[in-house]
Amino acid sequence: MATTTILQPRPGTLVPGQRPNPLPAIPWRDPHSVPPEKLAEFIAALQQACAENPDNADLHTCLGMAHAMNYDVYRSMDALEGACRIEPENFLAQFKYAELYYRLRALDKAEAETKLALELAGTNWELALARRQLTEIRRLRREGTQKPTWTKSLRVPAIGFVVLVMAISWFFMVWK
Repeated sequence: MATTTILQPRPGTLVPGQRPNPLPAIPWRDPHSVPPEKLAEFIAALQQACAENPDNADLHTCLGMAHAMNYDVYRSMDALEGACRIEPENFLAQFKYAELYYRLRALDKAEAETKLALELAGTNWELALARRQLTEIRRLRREGTQKPTWTKSLRVPAIGFVVLVMAISWFFMVWK
């Protein structure tokens, strides 16, 4: 019985007729195996690419993902918001923006943004991703795992704290 071997090109080599990929190769699958120096290089390369192509939502999405891998939430959010603003119909940009809110446990905002991503989904794979995320968000909300919203004023506790500090300082002044 003869076996046939299918030869595949090495990663990074061009196949005849294939265009070079302008995006840097980024190991998104395992963020813990990427050294911080290498991640900084990727972020710098993506920032340069975004500066050269300011209307490319995919580059801004990749930059937002790289900042998220670097635990830089504000820059990640800025990049992903920019990607959504540049191309409002981009599923991946909207999905990653919603995912960032999900990871921050701002579940109300994450649910609203994931619903927008669900409307933008064009393939079964995209639909499955968005539905899975929406299901997880709703599960977390049901279990009460979310960032609390501040609806009450902190005026009364602040006044109580000030009165307590004044009483303690008066007490120490009397004992001297």
